[in-house]
Amino acid sequence: MRVTVSKRAHFNAAHRLYRKDWNDEKNIAIFGKCSNPNYHGHNYELIVSVTGEIDEETGYVIDIKMLKSIVKTHIEDHFDHKNLNIEVPEFEDLNPTAENIVVVIYNKIKPHLKPSLDLEVTLFETARNFVKYSGK
Repeated sequence: MRVTVSKRAHFNAAHRLYRKDWNDEKNIAIFGKCSNPNYHGHNYELIVSVTGEIDEETGYVIDIKMLKSIVKTHIEDHFDHKNLNIEVPEFEDLNPTAENIVVVIYNKIKPHLKPSLDLEVTLFETARNFVKYSGK
């Protein structure tokens, strides 16, 4: 029997959508106000979902305290109150779109889980705009 365990988290971060190899006109044409050279911020909401078999001994798929610690250490502490373009190394050469952010988050969490567990990350950039990634 496979069960999914989810943990909600959040972080606040600023970013600018732009490509260094494009001029300002093209960046604004493609990314609009999200390409503001002075950056803009979001209150990101995150749902980290882990799916696997229930351990017969503990009754857990994953200890929620362990999942909370992984998310806090590797995501919240890494992204919260940061300028993603400037302060987060993963975005030095990667445009911090919601799509790229969710993949980076997935890649930061997955190594800390047992290989038998599946991971899906849902990232809300706003209350109405969100992305999901499950490694596929």
